[in-house]
Amino acid sequence: MAGVAREWREIPGRYNLKGTKCGNCGKIFFPARSFCPVCRRASVGKMEEYSISRTGKVFSFSIVHEAPESNSIQKPYVVAMIETDDGVKITAQLVDVEFDQVCIGMPVRAVMRKLSTDGESGVIRYGYKFVPVE
Repeated sequence: MAGVAREWREIPGRYNLKGTKCGNCGKIFFPARSFCPVCRRASVGKMEEYSISRTGKVFSFSIVHEAPESNSIQKPYVVAMIETDDGVKITAQLVDVEFDQVCIGMPVRAVMRKLSTDGESGVIRYGYKFVPVE
């Protein structure tokens, strides 16, 4: 049952790239936090929902050749650290690109894609991945 509750809590971040911004120092967090680890108590009651920019650039990347069973059908695949236009760093899969074309600084944008399925007739999970900007 705990898995279901966690699944629903993560939907705003996974579907809409929702994070939080500290009303005290202005630092942006993704995933969302209930308090700022920089300001600590001074941030209590001052955390605001924040829509993370859906565009950015590749900050770093790796090509995954050996993957867990849940991702084995996708391998090899690219995992990248994306620096969004508002400075937030997000780790995500980079799709719809040839491996030899991926480079640091490549402009990208977030898209909604299928992440996984629980069995043949189970819950389908969607979330963000990034694609190159053409």
